[in-house]
Amino acid sequence: MPERLRPTTPPGPAGEPVVSQVSAAEVLTLGLGLVWLAGGLALAFFGGESAPRGVSLIALVVLPALLFAGAGFALHRMRLLKEEARSLRAALEALRQERTTRTQASAAALRPAAAPSQPAPRPQPAAARPQPAQRAPSEDQSSLAFDLQPAGPPLRPEELSRALNFPDGPEDAEGIRCLRLALEDRDAARMIRSAQDVLTLLAQDGIYMDDLLPEPAPTELWRRFAGGERGATVAAIGGIHDRSSLALTGARMRSDAVFRDAAHHFLRQYDRCLQTFSKEASDADLQAMSETRTSRAFMLLGRVAGVFD
Repeated sequence: MPERLRPTTPPGPAGEPVVSQVSAAEVLTLGLGLVWLAGGLALAFFGGESAPRGVSLIALVVLPALLFAGAGFALHRMRLLKEEARSLRAALEALRQERTTRTQASAAALRPAAAPSQPAPRPQPAAARPQPAQRAPSEDQSSLAFDLQPAGPPLRPEELSRALNFPDGPEDAEGIRCLRLALEDRDAARMIRSAQDVLTLLAQDGIYMDDLLPEPAPTELWRRFAGGERGATVAAIGGIHDRSSLALTGARMRSDAVFRDAAHHFLRQYDRCLQTFSKEASDADLQAMSETRTSRAFMLLGRVAGVFD
């Protein structure tokens, strides 16, 4: 992430800072003050009996000169503040464009991993069409859509954690490799796609997981949460406390039905994934998973949805 910019003057050509110059209005105001002061002092010394003295000299000569000087300083300060505001706007625009570029790069890295669509089989003649086998009513009908998918290689815990963090860009070869492996696994693919949906929706409100810095929780709390424990005893795993992000997410959760459905679907998928992952993962693997972008989204949405209450 780039460092915060603190410009004092707007950048000039080739990135060189522009030296702030005194404007004509500032020169005129300061000049009037000096002329007034010089004229008043000349009158005081050479005006004879009618010249102002004491309090009159201060009221008629010194105070107006100070007012002119103060007005000139105020004009100068206002101009510097305007220059700084323009520079800050330019810096924020540059950061926004960088985030947009980074999001597009991550999306481009995900596209090659998508499975190609299979052509529809040709219909067989009625006489040659085989009769479907009868299945017992007790069999799980929800698994029929995945029976024909080839099983990918088993995912190692570190590979799943790397996939849940998503690639940092097209040059992140290891992240792309792990993501492709995860998309070949039926359960991991569900988790990845639900996470991608909520990350995209959150980005529409300017909420990026890289900007959120959660308070780390002990690995033991993550295991207890994976085992089904809820409530205040495990609330520390919801370590996101950014008020702005929580407020924006909560408002959209209440007003946007599509966002609400995507968030609840993601929370269910993450809960199932964590239960399975925690059974085989070491403490180091579990800690690595808790630091991924997907886990940060879980902390944010979980706090808004009341998962940790």
